[in-house]
Amino acid sequence: MAARVCVTRKSIVKASVTRPSTIVAVSNLDLLRQGVPIVLFCAYPSTAGGSYGFHEVAAAFEAKLPSLLDHFFPLAGRIVADPRSGLSELHCYNQGAELVVGEVAVALGSLDYGDLDASLARIGVPVQYGADVVLSLQLVSFTCGGFAVAWGSHHVAMDGCALSMIANAWSELSRSGTIAAAPNLDRSVFRPRAPPTYSSSVGKLFMPLERERLVNALTASISKVGRTYYVEEEDLDMLRAQAGGRATLLEAVCAYMWKVFAAVVGSSDEKCRMGWWVDGRRRRRRRLTAAAPTAMRNYIGNVITFAVAEASVEGIRRLPLPGVASMVRESIKSAVNDEHFQELVDWVEEHKGAAKYVETAIVGVGSPVLSVSSLASFRLDTDFGFGQATLVTWLDEMEVEMEKEKEMDWGRLSSGFVKIVARPGGSCWFFGMSIWPSLAAALDSDEQHIFKPLTAEYLGLVAGAKNSKASRL
Repeated sequence: MAARVCVTRKSIVKASVTRPSTIVAVSNLDLLRQGVPIVLFCAYPSTAGGSYGFHEVAAAFEAKLPSLLDHFFPLAGRIVADPRSGLSELHCYNQGAELVVGEVAVALGSLDYGDLDASLARIGVPVQYGADVVLSLQLVSFTCGGFAVAWGSHHVAMDGCALSMIANAWSELSRSGTIAAAPNLDRSVFRPRAPPTYSSSVGKLFMPLERERLVNALTASISKVGRTYYVEEEDLDMLRAQAGGRATLLEAVCAYMWKVFAAVVGSSDEKCRMGWWVDGRRRRRRRLTAAAPTAMRNYIGNVITFAVAEASVEGIRRLPLPGVASMVRESIKSAVNDEHFQELVDWVEEHKGAAKYVETAIVGVGSPVLSVSSLASFRLDTDFGFGQATLVTWLDEMEVEMEKEKEMDWGRLSSGFVKIVARPGGSCWFFGMSIWPSLAAALDSDEQHIFKPLTAEYLGLVAGAKNSKASRL
């Protein structure tokens, strides 16, 4: 049995500034993904001959976390269900954020980076945290002298972009003592119309998350494999050049993945789909909110939507890469506009309640779907005084254990899933995947060798080639 994290200390850290106790109603966009945990995991290598140890890392968080909570006061609150409506809301009484300090009797270099999510789950990272906790900040030391920081929260409180902003703000505050850009904590900016109005296409985006509508657990568990890859900057640039001048790096790499995916689907289906969770902060929404564009870029909450496109397998295979990249661009563009987000807010207004909903496309019915969640364009600053993390990744809901029994069957969804994040400081993008074995085999054997399996050696976590055959957890 693999060693597991041993918690040596758990404490509650409160904001240092006293504020009036408040109850914050979450927005309708927050309610779309309630009940789903979200974790940002950052791994830091040991520094040979360094002047600090894990004790200094923990001391830094203990000393400065109250100041971070002063700027982001909901992080010190709790997620509570309203007794009348049953809807989640944030009770901000300065109950405190959770600070967990632990250790695990393995080296960072011994983890299986080819399937990192599963490897972290085996050693108990992240440590379980309550469904009511807005922020569980977890520090774990490894025997090699390296350490990890896990930022744990829930989607009803924030999306991945917001959690990344908080991690960036922590680094800025730790190094400079200040935070230059004030966060926007006003969730009232997303208001439904009276009466709520939305098109039938928005209603088709979601379906109730009910067990009888999902594949059984055994089928779901054997249909996917976990993979963690990296794509180097020169390969990203090459794909962008091949995709044409208008293509972004994300559009280019998604176009490439779609063509590989279509080749794998082959004759087994006439069509295949790709989907994207898209951040809407950088769009100027004059009608949807009264907030200035700069304020929306610093918004802490949820501003994401799902875009999906379906095409014939043969068409994707025959279309040159620039044409597929154009399809990706137009699909994403169609979802990120004022009216679409307003319709989402209005749709939730008429459907919010006890039922949980999920994007229809990712359930696993119909043509195969490969869905992408990317934070690659978001520049993560993970240096809070101890250097940049060598690795960052997101842990999805299937890998995060909660203190109460799971009520939602996210692990029985049957689409392929890809999460993308840029390595701090550049050099590559990381790709965490839950995909079909045939797609993993295609990426592994691709002649261009774009997707390379992530290894401890590549991350600089193994000293010398002699350790390259060390066992992996």
